[in-house]
Amino acid sequence: MLHDAEPAAGSAPQSLNTRDMRRVLGSSLIGSVIEYYDFILYATAASLIFDKVFFSNLSPAVALFASFGTLAVGYIARPLGGIVFGHYGDRIGRKKMLVLSMLMMGGATVAIGLLPATAQIGIAAPIILVSLRFIQGISVGGEWGGATLMALEHAPASKRGFAAAFANAGGPAGGLLATFVVSGVSAATGSQFLEWGWRIPFLLSAVLILIGMIVRLKVAESPVFQELEAMAEERREKQKTPLSQVLRLHPRVVVVTLVASLGFYAMQGILTTWGVSVAVAEGVDRSAVLNIKGVAAVVTIVVCFAAARLSDRFGRRAVLTVGGIAGVLWAFPALQLMHNGTAWGFALAVIVGNGVIQGILAGPIGAYISEQFPAPVRYTGASLAYQGASTLGAGFTPMIATALVLAGGGGYALVGAFWIAVLAIGLVAVRMSREGAELRQKRPA
Repeated sequence: MLHDAEPAAGSAPQSLNTRDMRRVLGSSLIGSVIEYYDFILYATAASLIFDKVFFSNLSPAVALFASFGTLAVGYIARPLGGIVFGHYGDRIGRKKMLVLSMLMMGGATVAIGLLPATAQIGIAAPIILVSLRFIQGISVGGEWGGATLMALEHAPASKRGFAAAFANAGGPAGGLLATFVVSGVSAATGSQFLEWGWRIPFLLSAVLILIGMIVRLKVAESPVFQELEAMAEERREKQKTPLSQVLRLHPRVVVVTLVASLGFYAMQGILTTWGVSVAVAEGVDRSAVLNIKGVAAVVTIVVCFAAARLSDRFGRRAVLTVGGIAGVLWAFPALQLMHNGTAWGFALAVIVGNGVIQGILAGPIGAYISEQFPAPVRYTGASLAYQGASTLGAGFTPMIATALVLAGGGGYALVGAFWIAVLAIGLVAVRMSREGAELRQKRPA
């Protein structure tokens, strides 16, 4: 059937160590780093800054909740970005959409850095902030699918997991860069950080976007898409919009891969967004918290690539299962460590949880999701599932965790139960799905 057609395996190189493949992988990584620098920079600011700058007229607890609410807006927009960019990425090319997503993200981030505080322009400030966060969400929603597919579709089948991990590694690498920049600026500006110093990391995005555009424009379009383009006339006659194809022919795959990804994002929201506010409230120095997050991101990157390698050898499901079980076992120890009011406690909770366990989950997830969908609708299908998980997982988790603590009278038992439940459901979804290798064998060449 046409909708399951996959370009011939011979169109891909047999090694990742070629000039073109190094350029593709480098572009996928650098582009994702810059996009996620902007996106995660906002999450850090929502934890430490925006409640005081844009919601200063509210009580501290309500202000933090409102700040996390603006954070959630970006995650709500991500599936929409995945649908819109996926539609055109499946229709006119992966590369064009990646260039557009980077321009949108950079423009929104710089605008946040220039946005006056609520004390200066009133309620217009948080309204504009929410609008800019929405644009960020649309952008990053389109970025992941394109960056993952550019790497995966250029790579040989036996190394697709490792290649796709370059896009996923951009998340923790971007978070690392954002964390260290915020930490450095915080130390340099001191008491002025909340006045104007916090704006500097946002304005630096302009330089990063310029670098990213130079790298990204040099990369060739995905060979899989180029071969699909050769069938364009036939495809236009027989294929409806990519979204309608995905929802009509692959609804179960969307649901299963979305649920399988939820645990990865729920842990991220609890450990690196909500957990930051908890640690600071418990008395841990703000700079120490940010530096610990940076160390955890380095661990995530290393483990992500190692797990991706293992997924090429042992299968995506096996690696994701190991990560999911480890996440369930770490829930309550991590929460207890985050609440003990020490830097070492927060460090152990985040380095093991975010660094090791999330790294295991992040490594194969890009290839796992992408391989579930046929090439003509892969950008749309993979983006819809992954970005839907990001919205439900990371987008609402900080707010949910805050609400659960309030409901539990200040304790974290309900947060732990929520953490375990999400990961357990994700494990069931992983075991319900099939391996990418099995899918490739069943599709015609």
